[in-house]
This record gives sequence, C-alpha cells and structure tokens, in this order.
Amino acid sequence: MTDAVIAQKAPYEAELQPGFYYWCACGRSAKQPFCDGSHKGTGLAPLAYQVDQPTKVWFCGCKQSGHPPLCDGSHNRL
Repeated sequence: MTDAVIAQKAPYEAELQPGFYYWCACGRSAKQPFCDGSHKGTGLAPLAYQVDQPTKVWFCGCKQSGHPPLCDGSHNRL
C-alpha cells in the first residue's frame, strides 16, 4: 500500500449539483479533487460523496483530513 500524496495544502472549493462524486484519496489525480483513476496500483481507492441538493463544499486537498472527503483544517498542521 502506498501513502497518499499531498495534492495541495489547502481545500478545494466546489459548487456541486445533485449526484455522486468520487473524491481522490491518493492525491495523484490530475482532476483534483476528483478521481481520474490514477490510484490504480496504490492500494488506495476514491471515496464516494453524494449530494442531494445544490451545495458548496470544501474538499480536503492535503489528503490528511480526519473527516474525508471534507477539509477539517489538517493542512494547517503540515
């Protein structure tokens, strides 16, 4: 198993419409904060996130959050 890569030391703000989204947990995706399949072979997998109504969220960019996929401020301790 490979450790997650820090994609950025700040959250990703996203305006989302209802549906399912797949948060990149490995940090390797070129489509941050969403998965593009770059995790293959790492032992890591994306995390599904469901939205029921239009909303704004802040996804974790450092991949260290204690509440993935959302930012909990963990990037401030890196």
